[in-house]
Amino acid sequence: MGLRKPSSTLTRILAENLRFLRQQKALSQEELAELCGIHRTYVGSVEREERNVTLSTLELFAKALKVSVPNLLTKNLGNHDDSNKNTR
Repeated sequence: MGLRKPSSTLTRILAENLRFLRQQKALSQEELAELCGIHRTYVGSVEREERNVTLSTLELFAKALKVSVPNLLTKNLGNHDDSNKNTR
């Protein structure tokens, strides 16, 4: 039995929500990492969908961003639909 990984959909939702919430609060990746007590490159790797985060890390992100863990995993939290990226 190999390592289990979350679905690519769930990883993408977390990445998009983390980026959206971080930018909404005008935080750099480094600032968010500092609030969470994790390395600055870790935030970027989550936003690039390269990390399988633990529940404890989800809790750190949620606390720093003042949202719930379920919010971090909720699809379309910031309505970041690809079709709306180039519209004004």
